Amino acid sequence: MDPEQMLKVAVEEARAGLAEGGIPIGAALFGPDGELLGRGRNRRVQDGDPSMHAETAAFRAAGRLRGYGRTTMVTTLSPCWYCSGLVRQFGIGRVVVGETRSFTGGHDWLAEHGVEVTVLDDPACVELMTGFIAARPELWYEDIGE
Repeated sequence: MDPEQMLKVAVEEARAGLAEGGIPIGAALFGPDGELLGRGRNRRVQDGDPSMHAETAAFRAAGRLRGYGRTTMVTTLSPCWYCSGLVRQFGIGRVVVGETRSFTGGHDWLAEHGVEVTVLDDPACVELMTGFIAARPELWYEDIGE
């Protein structure tokens, strides 16, 4: 499965989150052969849980694995420091990012520390976030801690 195909799963999650009144960020964790291990979306609003970021939800949905070095985390938006820390903590080997225009998180830091990072600059991801930020700036700034 190529990065663009993997991203489609994360985009589906982001759209589902937006439809639920949440922040449209989605993620998915894939195994080394492209099998979907877990998927999730930012559920901070829906669950009232500030730690339920999309990457965290996908990671939790994947369940316990013996190792993560050959897995790929796919996310619609550059991972924040919290989610970048999750990638480093568990040694996830690859991250595919839908877009970095709306938010520049820790993807450069991850690359500097040996994580393979691919930024797709996907138009659907850009549109989801820019539309959301314009419509709900207060929620967006709460999400990024400003």
